[in-house]
Amino acid sequence: MAESRMPTSIAKDPLICNGSALRKATRRITQLYDAALAPCGLTVSQRSILVHIARGQMPTMTELAQAMVLDRSALARNIQPLERDGYLVQVRDTKDGRSRRVELTQEGKAKLAESNRLWRQAQDRFEAVYGAERAAALRLALAEIYSDEFFDAFTAASVSR
Repeated sequence: MAESRMPTSIAKDPLICNGSALRKATRRITQLYDAALAPCGLTVSQRSILVHIARGQMPTMTELAQAMVLDRSALARNIQPLERDGYLVQVRDTKDGRSRRVELTQEGKAKLAESNRLWRQAQDRFEAVYGAERAAALRLALAEIYSDEFFDAFTAASVSR
């Protein structure tokens, strides 16, 4: 399918909303990755949180929310099950007692490592179906869309017709 044509439902609707199309794609990919990760008990969203915490090396809640392009209240709701299951802890920042930092526990590090094989299989399947080069280009295009620069340009733009 890597060289497939555009689905006819999209080709017939040239006025499709970019936001709607991205949300549909996100929901489909979430379904596929959640199914692939099910044996380890994580969803793709939960795995993403663990990955961002590991990369951030004890990020503050604000830093984690920014890295994930989430508001803090949504992040707080999303980390609750991971905290309940013992995969992460929140600790007060030693330099700023008002801030909280998020840290993976040993159990969280082990769960993230366990999920890596399943995630890699899902990545490989995505690239086998969509094409490795197209997948790389897609990731670059999406990174541009979720960047702060795109956000700033979008909010500053006015469209006149």
